[in-house]
This record gives sequence, C-alpha cells and structure tokens, in this order.
Amino acid sequence: MNYLKCNKVTKEYEPGKKALNSVTMSIPAKGIFAMIGRNGAGKTTLVRILSTQLSLTSGSAAISGLDVMKDAPRLREMIACVPQEGRAIGWLTPRQFILSYLMWRGFSKKEARQRLEKSLRELGISKYADTLSRMLSGGTKRKVLVGMVMSSEAKVIFLDEPTTGLDPISRGELWKTLIKLKKNHFIFLTTHYLEEAEKLADTIGVMEDGKLMAIGTIEELREKVRYPYSIKILSNDKVVKPMEGELIRGVDGHYQIVTTEKEAGKISKHLIDKGVKFSMNPLTLDDIFYYIVKKPIEEESYEDEKEY
Repeated sequence: MNYLKCNKVTKEYEPGKKALNSVTMSIPAKGIFAMIGRNGAGKTTLVRILSTQLSLTSGSAAISGLDVMKDAPRLREMIACVPQEGRAIGWLTPRQFILSYLMWRGFSKKEARQRLEKSLRELGISKYADTLSRMLSGGTKRKVLVGMVMSSEAKVIFLDEPTTGLDPISRGELWKTLIKLKKNHFIFLTTHYLEEAEKLADTIGVMEDGKLMAIGTIEELREKVRYPYSIKILSNDKVVKPMEGELIRGVDGHYQIVTTEKEAGKISKHLIDKGVKFSMNPLTLDDIFYYIVKKPIEEESYEDEKEY
C-alpha cells in the first residue's frame, strides 16, 4: 500500500518563527484525508511542501516512497494541486482552461479533449463548457478546478480549502463530486469547515500553531474525549465541575463540559434553573476539536465569488 509520510517536518519562514513544528505522520494514500485547523494553523504550508511548491526547513516527507525534495520532478508527474487561491482564468472558458492545462502536462490535443469532455460530464458542467469563467458562479468555478485535476493522470490530489466562500448548496454539490473522486484518487483536503471533514474524510488530522495535535478516524478521535455528550456554556459563567466527565475552559473564556448522557441531563437541568445559556448535543467533530485545541474554530459567512 502507498503511504504519505512526514518525519519531523518543520518550516521556518523567519528564524524562530515556525509555521510547521516537527509534523510527523504516516497515513495510507487512499480515500480522503482532511487536515483541519484554524486559519494560520499551518495547513497551507504543509500542502505546499507536500505538493513540491515549497522547501522544508528540516525533516523529510514522501509520497509513495518519493521524497518531496529529492524526487520532486518524478512526484509532480503523479500529483495535482488546487491551491487555496486557485482560480479559473476569467477570460478563458472551462473547455479552454482545462485543455490548456492538460496539454501543458504533456497530453496530445486529441487525448486532452477526450479527458476534458469526460470530466465536464462527470461534474455535470458540460453546459458551461463555452462560457467565460468570469461569468460562472463560485461553485461552478471550483468545479472547473476540480475537473482540471481529475482529468489528469494524477492519483494524488491536493485541495487547499476548496469550498471556502461557497454557499451551502454549492458546497454540498462539490462534496458529492469529491466522494466520487476519492474512489480512484487519494485526496489531501484542508478545511476549517468541521462538518465537511466529518462528512468526507476517511482520516482526519488536527493542526494548531504548526503542530499536529491528533490524527485518526472520527471514531479514533472520539475515543480521545472518552465521553459521548458535550455541553457548551454560551457565556463566561463558571459552572461546577461534573461528577462524571471533564470541564474545559478555552482561551476564549468559554466552558465546555464533556460527560455521560445521564450526567448531561442533570447538568442541563441545573443550567436551565440558573438561567445560563448553553447548548447540548452528542459529541461532534466541532466538540472534539475544541477539546483538543481549547479554542473554537472560526465561523465564516459565505459570499459568492465575483469577477469582472
């Protein structure tokens, strides 16, 4: 089986300021791996290193036995990447854009045409093939970028926050595309939408301040918490530590209680009697993230992209 391996990967943009701090992991190169973290956690830096766009300061990384530094030319033949700031060229149509990309990768014009038509059909965007990209919706533009990489021979695809800024409907449509795509590709996905990681990923990594805090399946991450229910105190009111479970105070001053279902019932009644605002639910990835990092992840409003 092919693996993606990082051994103490460190990146310093300035002396003493580490964007990545000794990241070590080994994951099967199959399905979808989601790296979650707040803005500035180091996700994009890691993607740029693994996709051979950026050199590391120390440590090593390899995909399917190919070192990202020493074997970069060979590795580039088997990977494709959509960076966070990636955009379809506004004055090209999706057909022109993908055709140009495939010919740049070395395909003949005939084969490139066949591949792009297939990817447009599979993504359901053939009707937009001859529309200028700047006239497309944000969701369709992202699909064009996904179509670009899936039409290549790349077996490893890096997608750096591909759904940021998309409305919920466009995001859901792209999720369906990625679920289909992962059957024949390994997708390394970064996101700060925790619901996205929970729905799509086979394996999840948690990053904070350049460090890999945890890694595993959603079930393995849940085991780190050990309790099935979470109560979030939506104010700075101090609460009594539960008889069963843990009381966590984040750096934002808010509290989280992870506990058993029975204890959660008792605590919720107490909070209602005291007039304290709270939310209670079975443990989600959002709760796990807060438990591990002790900080909430950013909420982001969406706005469809516009180009002129």
